[in-house]
Amino acid sequence: MGYLVERFEDFGKNIAFICRGEVYTYTQLLELMENYQCLLKAFDDYSVFSINSPCIPQSASMLLSLYQSGKCIVPICESDEDQINLRWDTASVEVSCSFRQDEATFRILNRNANPPDLVREVLEGGDSAIVLFSSGTTGAPKAMVHNLDTLVGTYQRKKARKITFLLSLMFDHIGGLNTLFNALSMGATLVIPEDRDPDNICALIEKYKVNILPTSPTFLNLMLISESCKRYDLSSLRMITYGTEPMPENLLSRLRGEFPKVRFLQTFGTSETGIVTTLSRSSESLYFKIDDPNVNWKIVNGELWLRSRSRILGYLNHDSPFAEDGWFPTGDLVEVTEDGYIKVIGRTKEVINVGGEKALPQEIENVVLELPEIIDVVVYGEPNPITGQIVVARVVPEDMESVNGKALALKVRKHCKDKLQSYKIPVKVHVVDSLEHGQRLKKKRL
Repeated sequence: MGYLVERFEDFGKNIAFICRGEVYTYTQLLELMENYQCLLKAFDDYSVFSINSPCIPQSASMLLSLYQSGKCIVPICESDEDQINLRWDTASVEVSCSFRQDEATFRILNRNANPPDLVREVLEGGDSAIVLFSSGTTGAPKAMVHNLDTLVGTYQRKKARKITFLLSLMFDHIGGLNTLFNALSMGATLVIPEDRDPDNICALIEKYKVNILPTSPTFLNLMLISESCKRYDLSSLRMITYGTEPMPENLLSRLRGEFPKVRFLQTFGTSETGIVTTLSRSSESLYFKIDDPNVNWKIVNGELWLRSRSRILGYLNHDSPFAEDGWFPTGDLVEVTEDGYIKVIGRTKEVINVGGEKALPQEIENVVLELPEIIDVVVYGEPNPITGQIVVARVVPEDMESVNGKALALKVRKHCKDKLQSYKIPVKVHVVDSLEHGQRLKKKRL
């Protein structure tokens, strides 16, 4: 933590955060941290703290203060009480911190809780820990323990830069933490939105001349669908980084047309291994190269495996996800070029098994999106007593009011018939007005 405090002192009057129209300098960030350090003295005997709050300057400062105090931090951006209680119980949270009118409020949950063994090992070693939870879309959320000193140490060599980021991902997710620590390590400015609606995000980009937008393909598609990117001046954008889910080829092409002067960079990482430094072949390409001295990679049966210095220590509520020698199977199916560029073509958990034949949703989605009247699609498998599974597509038409659903469904199937093998053609095509996405701005598959 020492190097971060020294950097914050050097950055002084540089703007660290802009939130709700208020500006916070790095000097003010240090003042908040100092105030919280005083408050935390009353809780010296406790080790595991949750921060129940979206990312705001106060909650980010509390996270840094708990890190400075060598505590275990459980950031929670959930609003569902059952999910909050689940996270408290799984991580053995002793003290909860929330914010009312930006004032820190503490609540002792359990005076006699013992930190989980993985957490205790980190704290007894003199470091801080952080527990992140998966989204839980395929079951109970996995609780992952990171050594926070190791994670933050990967940003230590960042060069100071006066640029402005928009923090679109929450800090209970590895992507949001990456943006937070990356920006603060450089002395950059973080614009924090209250509402992650495309119009609000674009308005903030225009107002504060945001240079870098880290986000997901789902959110970028929402920007195009809503045409919010046409209603605001987004000329300050220099780079859009995208990750958390696969980017459809058609969507990247449309984005390049809308933002011809913006550099697009595909990011990659997992909650288990941390964010990996990558190089995209070009802004037009979905191929990227892993360019990170802290990460090794290999391909096993078409799946990308990583071994990372910033990997988690393990799960609190599941068996270890690591194979021999610390390798982590990411679940991403990839293609690799001779010169070492990687392209994600699907997820192992999303493969549709049609009578023993394997269909990848991403391939089918790319074909469906070739139709100009389709602006979004999700493909998934549905159980079938004869073939095991069938391919199903949910499509969003450009003009829902005037569309003939049956005719569009037939057109989708005919187009796929001309481009795909028969078992990949959607048996069912549902025409809908929108697709569901989660809090982490990823498309939900049914």
